[in-house]
Amino acid sequence: MTRTGGIQSDYKKQDHPDAKKHQIVSFVKSGIRILGYIFIPFNIDVAVTLLIVSEAVGILEEMV
Repeated sequence: MTRTGGIQSDYKKQDHPDAKKHQIVSFVKSGIRILGYIFIPFNIDVAVTLLIVSEAVGILEEMV
């Protein structure tokens, strides 16, 4: 207990994510996804690759 009656915690303060970096990564992900959909009628292999890459960028987006 602390002097004021509160319970001490061993947890470290969580840092807030960087909103600007998150926004930039989100725009990049959206651009890749749009390109992937554009490529569907022309080259399905490229389209699938771009859509998979956009999902990977989406995972990174949540880590920023």
